[in-house]
Amino acid sequence: MKIVTPAARAEGQRLFGAFQTWGAVPVEAAVLQPAETLLDLYGEDIRARAYVTQDPVRGEMMLRPDFTVPVVQAHMAGGAEPARYCYLGEVFRKQEDGGARASEYLQVGYEVFDRDQPLRADAEVFALFSRMLAGKGLRAATGDIGILIAAVKGLPTSDTRKAALMRHLWRPQRFRALLERFAGRAPLPKGRAELLARLAKGDPVASEAPQIGLRSRAEIEVRMAKLAEDAATAPIPGDVVDALEALIQLSEKSRKALEDMRKLASVLPWIDPSLDLFEERLSVLAAHGVDVASLDFEASYGRTTLEYYDGFVFGFYAEARPDLPPVATGGRYDALTAVLGADQNGGRSIPAVGGVIRPALVVELEGRA
Repeated sequence: MKIVTPAARAEGQRLFGAFQTWGAVPVEAAVLQPAETLLDLYGEDIRARAYVTQDPVRGEMMLRPDFTVPVVQAHMAGGAEPARYCYLGEVFRKQEDGGARASEYLQVGYEVFDRDQPLRADAEVFALFSRMLAGKGLRAATGDIGILIAAVKGLPTSDTRKAALMRHLWRPQRFRALLERFAGRAPLPKGRAELLARLAKGDPVASEAPQIGLRSRAEIEVRMAKLAEDAATAPIPGDVVDALEALIQLSEKSRKALEDMRKLASVLPWIDPSLDLFEERLSVLAAHGVDVASLDFEASYGRTTLEYYDGFVFGFYAEARPDLPPVATGGRYDALTAVLGADQNGGRSIPAVGGVIRPALVVELEGRA
């Protein structure tokens, strides 16, 4: 766990002040956050990335893994619209690189809640970050999780299979394995194949061993029936799978990427509305001074981050320092606002987009560490 240096803290304060000059209201968030909320959002996987502790009164708590969730909660409890917020403080993430990366680091962020002009908000945040990080030798990468979500939701297959693919959209290896299996290109796991073979023969699936666990026999039988139903589902057509895999692997300049995706839409026509939105966003970005002709687009960008992004995503990287994490990242997270605002805002989503900068990395790149 590395110490936040005075230079990094000073840079954080400078960026924090700059966000306020753009009309952002400064907000604070408790360092200890209720674990229940984060577990409900991300499942048990979050435990592998967050520091968890037990409070005798408040129950299970987590050291703040990011600011977005508490900022959204604060806004949904009664924020004005449109609204801009900024924040500065430490976040805590477990690392698996032997300590090469900090598990506690300073983060400064900017969030925009705008129901009427979400594309303009996307462009505002990205253009602002581009200007603030100009001249530091960074490469900007962009993506659009919304296109991938649309591609999966439109697949000609069962709702059960589409839901399984959506659950693993942010786990690329597991997603591809499922897609290949649903296309009939990969075998079933051995245990499932044996179970389905017994069910097909009408053999009772029973055991003399005592039943343990929380599931009742009725629940187990329902699960087996669903497995049998899934096994009878027709494979996803090969040309559709090929087009989806080509989409996932696409990496080009933004204008060329749009052309390539339009071609893939001949096989995946249900992504056309998302591509129209992408094309419109490029125009709005250009109007905000972004050189979209040279802007990199990676269709899979954002799939390995926290799972609340559901639209435009971006990051800024030091190409000369591939050992460093992204200097800045951000994106759109409309669905998150609906989940967190279910009890406070009638479940309505408020379109929201934001991003964070790591001041310590800015300082390091400038040789001020």
